[in-house]
Amino acid sequence: MSGFEPEVDPWALSLVARVEREPLPTHTGVLIAAARAVVLLLDDPRTTDPEGELHDAVQAWRDRRIRKICRRARGAKWDRTAGLPHVEASHGDAVVRVFAPHPRDEVPPALKPLQVGGLDLTDPEELRAPGPDGLLTIRLSPGVTMTTGKAAAQVGHAAQLAFERLPAARVDPWRAAGFPVRVVTGAPVLEAAGRIDVRDGGFTEVAPGTVTASAGFEGTV
Repeated sequence: MSGFEPEVDPWALSLVARVEREPLPTHTGVLIAAARAVVLLLDDPRTTDPEGELHDAVQAWRDRRIRKICRRARGAKWDRTAGLPHVEASHGDAVVRVFAPHPRDEVPPALKPLQVGGLDLTDPEELRAPGPDGLLTIRLSPGVTMTTGKAAAQVGHAAQLAFERLPAARVDPWRAAGFPVRVVTGAPVLEAAGRIDVRDGGFTEVAPGTVTASAGFEGTV
């Protein structure tokens, strides 16, 4: 048994990564952009204002399991997604848009034809983890194999939970800095009280209950 109750009326947050043939984004670039885009959506006035156009949809989704689905698009299909309310973040050549949550089986027409599975990018050997102190460090669990699309959803979960649950004294300076994020692979270095762990529901790619990522402020904010 997974330890997770069956979902009733599941909702999902759609992430769309722009994956053109040239330049091809890096795996880590997509993850950083995805994590930032999720938090920027949560902090957007359209979400935080009770009268905002994203508020009700985000609230309905947050009241359920925070399922995220990562799609990919290029060319005209990417361009068509711009007509939906969204937040966009980038890192290097990677660009990710996050859209208003929706019932899982009621995908907006502009997103429905976009491929969900199979996004599996790579990083150059010389890639270095960016970051001054003050950013959120998300650590992907060693030995847990995930495609780029799956990992993007997991770092999105990690960033969201850090934004929602870690102390305001750490989150507020992070917000003021523009929500910078570093993504690395490695075991947690912070004590449990100072970090957020993401435990997967086991719907795709990994076994139920797998800890896929952790997040915390490892430097001085």
